[in-house]
Amino acid sequence: MKEIKVFNTGLNNDFKEALSNVIYNFDTFEGGVGNRNVIKIIPVAGMDLNIKAFKIPNTVNKIVYNFFRKSKAQRSFEYANKLIKLGVGTPKPIAYFEFKSALFFNKSFYVSEQLVCDMTYRELTKDFNIPNYDAILRAFTRFTFSLHEKGIHFLDHSPGNTLIKNNGIDYDFYLVDLNRMEFGPLDFETRIKNFARLTIHKSMVEVMSDEYAKCSGEDYNKIVSLMWQETETFQEKFHRKKRLKKKFLKK
Repeated sequence: MKEIKVFNTGLNNDFKEALSNVIYNFDTFEGGVGNRNVIKIIPVAGMDLNIKAFKIPNTVNKIVYNFFRKSKAQRSFEYANKLIKLGVGTPKPIAYFEFKSALFFNKSFYVSEQLVCDMTYRELTKDFNIPNYDAILRAFTRFTFSLHEKGIHFLDHSPGNTLIKNNGIDYDFYLVDLNRMEFGPLDFETRIKNFARLTIHKSMVEVMSDEYAKCSGEDYNKIVSLMWQETETFQEKFHRKKRLKKKFLKK
C-alpha cells in the first residue's frame, strides 16, 4: 500500500519518525472509539497531539479520493495552514497521512497540536448562566463576522467546532473539523445562513443578529428575520432526516 505523509515545517526527523510509528500503530492506543471518525490524544516527544483518523470511505469515494478530490486529511491540513496565514485561530497543524493502493483510497489521518480550551460554543447553547455569557456570544459573533470579511465560509460552523479560550481580557476562538471550507467573497444571504446550524434558541439568534448588525451596518430586523428563518429550515431538515433514518432502521 502506498503511503503519503506530509509534515509542517520545523519538525525534526526524530519527531517525524516517532509520529509515523504512532500512526502505524494507531489502533493499539486507547481512546477515541467511534463509528465514523476517531480522535485520540496521544503524546509524542513531549507534545500532546490530536490525531484524527477518518473513516475509510465507501467504494465510490475510494476512487474519488484517489484520483479526483483531495482527502479530508489533506484538506484539513491545508485549510489549517491557510487559516493561520489569514490570522484565524485553529490548533497548530502538524501533519497528514494517507494510505492508498493503485486504485483505491484507504485510511487517512490529520494531526494537530492538542489545544486546551475553556469551552466550546456548544456550552453556550446549554448553559445560559455561564459568566459573561452575553459578552462571549457577542465576541463569537464578531469572530464569525471577521471570518466572512476574510472570505472564509466555514461550512461546518456548528456548536462543537469552535473552541473558546479566555485570554484574560477578551476571548479567543479556534476552528476545528476543517475539511469543509470555501474561500471567496460571501454575499449577505450566505453570511447569515452560516449561522443556521449553531442553535435552536431564538434568544441567541437575536443577540447574534444584533451584534452582526453592529458589525456589518445591515438592518437588524432584516438579519434576525433571515437568521431565524434559516435556523428553523435547518432544524426541520435535520429532524426530517432523523425521522427517516429511524423509520428506515425499523424495517
